[in-house]
Amino acid sequence: MKIARVLMVAPVRDVDAAVTWYERLLGRSPDTRPMPSLADWHLTSGGWLQVFEDPERAGSTLLNLEVPDLDEALASLAERGLTAGPVQTGGVLARFAAVTDPDGNRVTLLENPVT
Repeated sequence: MKIARVLMVAPVRDVDAAVTWYERLLGRSPDTRPMPSLADWHLTSGGWLQVFEDPERAGSTLLNLEVPDLDEALASLAERGLTAGPVQTGGVLARFAAVTDPDGNRVTLLENPVT
C-alpha cells in the first residue's frame, strides 16, 4: 500500500470555537476551510491536521506533533496564552508535553532527537 498523505482529525463540538483555539496552538489560520464543519492545516507536505465538527466523538483524540525544539515550542505556546502540562521524558532522549483543547482532545508536542 502506498500512502500519499497522513491526516490527523480532531473531532470537536463547535468547529468555529475549535478553529480559534487551534489558531492559537499553531500560530496561524487554517490553510483551507473546505466545508463549514471542517478546517485544514497543512503542517508538512505529507501531514495535515483537520478539525472536524463531530459532537459525538469530540474529545476522543490523541494528536502527536514532533517539534525540533520542545522548549521553544512551549515558550511560543505560552506567548499565545496556552500552557502545556509538565515536560516528561520517554525512551533515551525523547521529551514531550501535552496541551488539551477545549473539547478534551490531547495534543502532545514531542521532541525526539534520536530520529
